[in-house]
Order: sequence, then structure tokens, then C-alpha cells
Amino acid sequence: MQIPSSILILSILSLTLAGCNRTAPEAAPAAPPLTAVRVTQATASDVPLEITAIGNVEAISTVDVKARVTAPVLHVHFAEGQDVKQGELLFELDPESLNRQIAEMDANIAKDIALERQSDANIARDVATLKNLDAVALRSANLLKEGILSRELAEQASSGAEAARASVESDRAALESAKASEKADRAKLQQIRLQLDYTKVYAPISGRAGSIAIKQGSLAKENDNTLVTLLQTAPVYVSFPVPENLLPNIRQFNAAHPINITAIMADQQTSTGTLQFIDNSVDSTTGTIRLKGTFSNGDRKLWPGQFVNVRARLSVENNRILISSQVIQSGPEGKFVWIYNPGDSTVAMRPVTVLRNYTPPGEGEKAVIGAGLVAGENVISEGQLRLTPQAKVRLLSQGAQ
Repeated sequence: MQIPSSILILSILSLTLAGCNRTAPEAAPAAPPLTAVRVTQATASDVPLEITAIGNVEAISTVDVKARVTAPVLHVHFAEGQDVKQGELLFELDPESLNRQIAEMDANIAKDIALERQSDANIARDVATLKNLDAVALRSANLLKEGILSRELAEQASSGAEAARASVESDRAALESAKASEKADRAKLQQIRLQLDYTKVYAPISGRAGSIAIKQGSLAKENDNTLVTLLQTAPVYVSFPVPENLLPNIRQFNAAHPINITAIMADQQTSTGTLQFIDNSVDSTTGTIRLKGTFSNGDRKLWPGQFVNVRARLSVENNRILISSQVIQSGPEGKFVWIYNPGDSTVAMRPVTVLRNYTPPGEGEKAVIGAGLVAGENVISEGQLRLTPQAKVRLLSQGAQ
């Protein structure tokens, strides 16, 4: 029996559709790629316990040099910015008016001396006259008793003697006045000569001179305008604030030995000094206390008013565990790091106690670990953000991208 062609075509299509609807077996899921990480090792090292701050250089002594007499500036014996020594001549003022006053006072003293001599001569003369008149008055009194001389003549002789005695007292008063005048004139002469010495202005301290405010030919006024300002630049102070909670440690270590202070300038040059002064009160607005170190500054690296970075070493702690500060992570329960186990290439979280940060010379910043790590342990330094506890990782070499 012959099958119709239309039925045959439908049968073939049905078989084809049934084959297409049959489900293919599912492929196994691919394993996720391992997280690539790098590690660094915790090390043990001696770590100095240091304080860092920003300090300001201060001159130990600052003196505004002023004139002690009013006179024109005759000569300036130094240059601006020059180092001067104590006792060095800086300014010379015009002494002409004082020299005239001295000459006038010398003449007054000579006049006083002449008056004294004149008073001495008057006293000698009047004393002789008094002796004669006293003798006349005595004889007149005796003659009056004998009735030979009248009372009127006797009283005249007595009055003459009293007048001579008053004249002697007047001469002695004139002598005392002349001596007092001489004494006053000599005192004034001494004062003028002292002012004459003030016409030469000397450096009160050794230091560096600033700009000259009163030039040659200008009038310098007594205790008014500043001629020049001197700053003592060797030695100098470096003043810096530290948090008040460090004060007990600072006092403890400073009592044991002088604390060394290093000032670091903008060009990375350094200068070393020692702690000299701890302020007597804490600044309540900032919670800091101010310290000062003394620096010999013989090389003049430090300049008054300059800002420097300050590092004060309190002590050295032995065998502290160090790790790069960048590997430290923060979580809800505090600081932690990721530890790499080379045995099975897995990682684990490890809580750590960070005491402080420390930057060794020529290296990056390190975290000083108080607990949680031992020297030699491998700590994940890159790739931490993609890690989970006990996850397997792939270790990259330091030079791999």
C-alpha cells in the first residue's frame, strides 16, 4: 500500500521537532579564579620612641638699640645684616652740644671756686674786725662801770661788735652757698659727661643686626626711635607644642637624661639640640603644652622666625614588631591584618594592636605592633579588599603586574 507523500512529510517534521525539544545535559560550573595578592613580612627592630611636631625658631635675646641722648647720627660703624660682638661700636652721635655744655659747666665751677675764695677772705677780715670790736665793747663796759664812759658810748661799742659778728655769719653762709653751688655744678658736669659717653652706642649683646632705622645725618631721639634691632642667633630656641597626654612621659625621660631634639629644615638639613624648657601650663584651647629646645646653631642653619619639623627622641624600644602601615585594616572590632598561610595558600584575619606609626630613615611609614604579630609572619600587602577568611589566593611576585 502506498503512503501519501503529504503524510510522510508530516511524520518527518514531527520527528525533527521531537529531537529538537529533547534537553541537552548541563555543563559543570567553572571554578572562580584565585585572588591575586602580594605579601610582606613582619620584622623585629629597635624603634625609637619619638615625638614629632612643627616648631618655630626663636632668638634667645632680642634687643632694640635706642639712643640715650638726643643728637644727630654722626657715623654708622656696621652694615645691615652683619654679625656684631658685644661691646662693638655701632653708632656715633654728634657730641657738639654736649661739649658746649661741658665748657659752660667748667666756667660755672670756676666761678663757684672764686666765690668760695672771696667768702674765705671776707670771713678772715670780718673775724679780725669782730675781735677788735669785742675788745672795744669789753673796755667800754668796764669804763661804764667805773663811771668814766657814758652808757650811750658803751652801747655803741657793743652794737658794733654784734654787727661784726653778724657780718662773719653772713660771710660763712656765702661760703656754704658757694660750696653747694660748686657741688651741684660738678654733679651736673658729671651727668653731661655721662651723656657724652652715650654719644657712642655699643652693642649690648652679640648677635645679628637687622635693618638700620636711623641713617647717618638723621636725628636720634632719647629713648624714642629704635636705631637697630639685634637678634642673638647662636644659640637659639626652637619652640614646639606637644599633646598634654605626653607630658608624664616627657618629664619621666627628661629627669633620667637630657632629651635630644632634632630640627629638620625644608631642605632636609638637620640640627640637634636638647630640651631646655617645659611650660608651666597647658593651653586649654588646643590641649597642648609648649616645649623649648636649645640649639648651639654655630653653623647658622636655624633662623629666628623659621618653621621647622621637630623630632624629640625619648627612648629606644627593643625588638618591636614593624609592618607597613598600609596593610593595617580597620573593622568594627578594631585594627586587623590579613595573614597568608604558605602551607595551603589560604588567608585569615588577625586582630592587631597598633601602638603608633614610625618612619625609619629612608623607608616608608611603619606601624609599631604591640600584639597580634610575630617577626617573619606573612601579611597581605595588596589585594586585601577581595579577601574572605580561609579563601585560597594566588601569590604574585613583587615585580608582577
